[in-house]
Amino acid sequence: MLSYRIIIVDDHPLFRGALNQALTASLESSEIIEAASLDELTAKLAEGLEVDLILLDLTMPGVQGISGLVFLRGQHPEIPVVVISANDDPITIRRCMDCGASGFVPKSQPVEQIRTAVRSVLDGNVWSPPGVDLASAGDSETTDLIGRLSSLTPQQVRVLMMLGEGLLNKQIAYKLGVSEATIKAHVSAILQKLGVDSRTQAVIAVNRIDNTSWQKIAN
Repeated sequence: MLSYRIIIVDDHPLFRGALNQALTASLESSEIIEAASLDELTAKLAEGLEVDLILLDLTMPGVQGISGLVFLRGQHPEIPVVVISANDDPITIRRCMDCGASGFVPKSQPVEQIRTAVRSVLDGNVWSPPGVDLASAGDSETTDLIGRLSSLTPQQVRVLMMLGEGLLNKQIAYKLGVSEATIKAHVSAILQKLGVDSRTQAVIAVNRIDNTSWQKIAN
């Protein structure tokens, strides 16, 4: 039996544990690793850990919806990502797939369905919930915006996520270990790539993609 290394990224320990148990029973020779945040995942991957699949929750502290997925796809495009979410809205599913997800599994799905999705993606396929019409869930304006968001570098996406948390430039600089001038340059590039004029408009633009409730940020 093939052996895989899979990372579950979710801030709810009970769900992580249940999913870990379900996958361990299905993929007996595989290694299942848990991470409680995007930062924890990033730290593990920075150590050079070879991973076959990431299961990512969209709603965690420090992760504003689809931006976390875009960051991960930009930073590690070689690792397939399956979104595991409480949201089963076709529009959200379509937008995740447009942003590079290899699969989308609503948390409401039965355990066996989750196992099926994971096995399918590990086999190199793309998986979405059966019966969901993704063709009718897109629109040209959102597709254009997703394209603009995907043009950001991973570091710019991290800065954008922190803007969504309401952090000031100096706070972001401290967290990322760079100068405030570097953050200002990133913010300028973000505004240009997204085609907006202010930090607030940048956050609102991403809000339109993933329908999450970002905190109001300082101008």
